[in-house]
Amino acid sequence: MTTHPHSHAPAENAPEHPARLPWAQLAPDVYKAMVRLDAASRKGLDPTLLELVKIRASQINHCAFCLDMHAKDALAAGESVERIIQLDAWEESQHFYTEKELAAIRLTEAVTVLTDGFVPDEVYAKAAEHFEEAELAHVIAAITVINAWNRFGVTARLTPGHYTPGDVKH
Repeated sequence: MTTHPHSHAPAENAPEHPARLPWAQLAPDVYKAMVRLDAASRKGLDPTLLELVKIRASQINHCAFCLDMHAKDALAAGESVERIIQLDAWEESQHFYTEKELAAIRLTEAVTVLTDGFVPDEVYAKAAEHFEEAELAHVIAAITVINAWNRFGVTARLTPGHYTPGDVKH
């Protein structure tokens, strides 16, 4: 229970929405394939950078379930609360991140919002400056995979707040 910010009386939280569809249970082969794809995309990537990419894509896609999961995973891996909070406004707080992380964040945004057009050449070129080709291929794969997870999470309206780091994850 939380306390209302202007009083000492407990405030009642809004009710939790149940998931629309237990998609992973109904399509277990798809879920298992996604888990394998996710594991393959992680190879050779820094875990902190990977969580920043997953959080940023999930912010853009409004996937509360994935935000809950990846913020908790990032914290469990030693990421700072400050960097997670600032990620949604990274352009104004670039000094919190390395140039390599910024290149990955820019690439994440470009790949995530493909409906705005192609991935700009300058965004790709900046990422290519900071990542070896195999590593860049895995970053692109990780961005693609989190976007797929986000689409499952948002469409099925998976409920955030129940994930504990170390649980089965994507």
